[in-house]
Amino acid sequence: MNCTEYRRSILADPRDANPGLRLHRDACDDCSGYTERLLRFESRLERALRVNAPADADARVVPLRARTARTSNRALRMRRGWLAMAASVLIIVVVAGSLWLAAPHPSLAADVVAHMAGEPQAWARTDVPVPPSELAQVLRDSRMRLNPDAGMVSYARSCPFRGHQVPHLVVQTEMGPVTVMVLVHESVGKPVPFDEEGYRGVILPVAGHGSLAVLARGHTADLNAVTHIAARVQGAIVWTG
Repeated sequence: MNCTEYRRSILADPRDANPGLRLHRDACDDCSGYTERLLRFESRLERALRVNAPADADARVVPLRARTARTSNRALRMRRGWLAMAASVLIIVVVAGSLWLAAPHPSLAADVVAHMAGEPQAWARTDVPVPPSELAQVLRDSRMRLNPDAGMVSYARSCPFRGHQVPHLVVQTEMGPVTVMVLVHESVGKPVPFDEEGYRGVILPVAGHGSLAVLARGHTADLNAVTHIAARVQGAIVWTG
């Protein structure tokens, strides 16, 4: 089970006792922390829903002065009750918002993997490089060029991804074809390794230029090797703008 599957399941039922969920949570610090935040939110939500506006005072006849004082006190209690309810709603909105941002909707990695299904021909093993002019054209819109240190690029296309055209490259390496997607409009705070739908890879942050998704096909792909190749490709990029 990966993090995406775990978080989708735990959002549906934060107290699910499924052994597979427990094993993943015990092994993953990020998902363990996410679950703790989700459970705290559930607890706050339950408390907030128990807040009731104060009931009206008895309608019995009382002297005018006493009635005025009681009306004032009742209004104060009602105001406090509504303020407490409003504060509870605000807590719910803030906490729910933070959990929504932390959850996969879907994740960037999942979208990268889904894009792979549309271009199976890109994974061919070959020793024929893309013509330099064609590669330069694909990279131009992202304001970059690629030094030969990246390796031999055998496939280069400008592809639609999350509302933008992005370079989709395949680099021939010692472990076979490796896909590189230059995501200048997508940012991550730290390297994000993933293992989804038969692909293993990593998304690297690129300061000032979004991120770089690098992945290989097959569950047996060496993630350390993919990460090394990703660093090599990143080091070969020359930003021109």
